[in-house]
Amino acid sequence: MAGVLLDVLGRWGARAGLAWIGLVAFFAIFGPLVASSHPILWKTAEGVSSPMFKHFYAVDVILLLLTAAGGVLLLLRKISLRKRLWVFLVFGLLVTILSLIFVRPPQAVVYSQYREALVSSEAHWVLMTIIPYSPSDRFRERDENRILPPSSKHWMGTTGDGEDLASRMVHACRIALAVGFLSTGIAIVIGVFIGGLMGYFSGWVDLLGMRLVEVFSAIPTIFLLITLVAFYGRNLYLMMIILGLTGWVGYAVFTRAEFLKLREQDFVQAAIASGLPLRSILFKHMLPNGVTPVLVSASFGVAGAILTESTLSFLGLGLVEEPSWGQMLNQARGQGGVFTWWMAIYPGMAIFFTVFAYNLVGEALRDAIDPQLKKAAHL
Repeated sequence: MAGVLLDVLGRWGARAGLAWIGLVAFFAIFGPLVASSHPILWKTAEGVSSPMFKHFYAVDVILLLLTAAGGVLLLLRKISLRKRLWVFLVFGLLVTILSLIFVRPPQAVVYSQYREALVSSEAHWVLMTIIPYSPSDRFRERDENRILPPSSKHWMGTTGDGEDLASRMVHACRIALAVGFLSTGIAIVIGVFIGGLMGYFSGWVDLLGMRLVEVFSAIPTIFLLITLVAFYGRNLYLMMIILGLTGWVGYAVFTRAEFLKLREQDFVQAAIASGLPLRSILFKHMLPNGVTPVLVSASFGVAGAILTESTLSFLGLGLVEEPSWGQMLNQARGQGGVFTWWMAIYPGMAIFFTVFAYNLVGEALRDAIDPQLKKAAHL
């Protein structure tokens, strides 16, 4: 596996794709520290305070603490990888529970109070983020036209509601990654489990599993999502669950093929003859050797999930309050048929580069794993 990863990292396409995915992940995690109308620190008559941290949501605290914990654990080389993973999982569980219980940001937010305090000199000094606007800051105190083209004040312009587009682009990275990774993760777990059972037992289990695969492969995901949105409203978690429950078919087929091949290998037969329990044979011996093709398909699955969410948002069936790249593309048409080019270019390019990056990584993984392609390259 280490050799495959080194081979992937040696390809320029994979490096470019991983660099872009890393940039999107950085904005997804540190978005509140990059774009926010809340000051990081400011001094008023009441003293020095941090309005930004007071307005953090539970998910902001969870992502920041988990990222910090992951960085610290990576530096602790003396501790085994298994122990570090267990520490990370336990810490993540505690952080999630405590954040959901104790993190309660104010419900009513008035962004204009900070600007008014600066104009009236009520604030002695202030430290702002790089983009000093929150994604939902609509500048309600502004009387003039709220739709502004890119400028030194608003780097990517504003939306029809007066929101800063650069801030919304940054915060939309979290939606893109969440939909892609979580829905694909659900699909991989289901697909590997069902495909592994089909490949190992074969017979009637395989026959029943293939009929299940045929049923789920015939489900039109987009139309199912539209129907669920119509009945249950716009819910990001519901969207991710549906994408995961309908997207496992390809992973099951790949896993089935690998397990059918591996079950005849000598090391698997030796494990069976030794009397090892079924879970040990499946998860310890067969799964690590048969999951590699699934990782290749997973990179394309993440890209497909992002495209599906963008399609729904473009059709006006996605999230309302949370920023999304597809939602911004929909807003580019404007009101009364007025087209705003900056709201089409920036979200459109973000979707294109993100999907293209995952495809580059997937192709690099495929080329590194497939021995036939390696032989052709040497010839």
